[in-house]
Amino acid sequence: ERERERERERERERERERERERERERERERERERERERERERERERERERE
Repeated sequence: ERERERERERERERERERERERERERERERERERERERERERERERERERE
C-alpha cells in the first residue's frame, strides 16, 4: 500500500513538473510576441521617417 502511495506521489510530482514546463513555454511565447510587436513598431517608425 505505501509503495503505491509513493508511486502516486511521484506521479503527481512529474505532473507538476510538466505543468511548470508548459508555463515556461507560454512565457517564452509571450516574450517572442512582444519582440515581434516592438519590431513592427520600429518598422512603422521608419516608414513615417521616409514620408
